[in-house]
Amino acid sequence: MHYRIVLASQSPRRRMLLEDLGINFTVRTKDIEEDFPSNLLPTEVAEFLAKKKSTAYKTTIAADELIITADTLVALENEILNKPESSEHATQMLQKLSGKTHQVITGVALLSTSKSEVFSVISKVTFAKLSADEIEKYVSSKSPMDKAGSYGIQDWIGKIAVTKIEGSYENIVGLPTQELYRRLKPFL
Repeated sequence: MHYRIVLASQSPRRRMLLEDLGINFTVRTKDIEEDFPSNLLPTEVAEFLAKKKSTAYKTTIAADELIITADTLVALENEILNKPESSEHATQMLQKLSGKTHQVITGVALLSTSKSEVFSVISKVTFAKLSADEIEKYVSSKSPMDKAGSYGIQDWIGKIAVTKIEGSYENIVGLPTQELYRRLKPFL
């Protein structure tokens, strides 16, 4: 049976990455509270939130649909750096990331009426030391405001700050395309 793929995400970056795989899909979104138990490790949080998002579709999924949900987070020494709440918060996060290596973790959930699967992919990103002016320039662009860890690797800050990547670049953008494609093949 071939499934109709549904991407349950508002992220334009995830849409672009799925389009780049050559997969036909539709987009369906719901507002889901992204709260989680405080005792979870970052990898567990990413998988928990991806699964929580997919569970919201459990009663409305058609027999021939496969729902894809995802959650990407940034972790520095097991501290989760979510989307910033303000420009000041974005500045603080970028100061924390400056000159350090952090993890970008994307949890992905696949859901059909007969199966569910959750997995995560971890990439490591090393930042150069950032000056106060560089951080201010990026924060004033408002680009960090909708991104975990207050940055997008595809943005200006990624071009000037990232000195090393270990793992999937696409995962850092928001969807681990290689692993996702491998897991989707049986459904296509």
